[in-house]
Amino acid sequence: MTGWDHCRQSIADIVTTAIGARVIARAYGSNVPALIDRPQNPATLIAHYAAIAGALRKWEPGFKLTSVQATQLGADGVAGISAVGVFYPNGHLGDYTLAIPNLDAFVALPIGALS
Repeated sequence: MTGWDHCRQSIADIVTTAIGARVIARAYGSNVPALIDRPQNPATLIAHYAAIAGALRKWEPGFKLTSVQATQLGADGVAGISAVGVFYPNGHLGDYTLAIPNLDAFVALPIGALS
């Protein structure tokens, strides 16, 4: 897998991996898994947004987040998170000259009970 498909897969992996879960790379991941099963109110939703933004800034050099939004909140406890940003195909090499704006990396998250 290469290009945008690889970046989108990487974003989902970063967001859904708990910090400390990887033996060799303990710092890798996000705080999103720690937020699962918390009451889904505005404060928790903002905490999800912040966790996603921080993790992507740290771990995905090929993507610059411009917006994050819950696009679905189901009674089944699954949220769809839309992370929109600029994709830099050579960002992993430190080259930010080529930019493809407004790409959406949709991630489905089990977030727990709605309240």
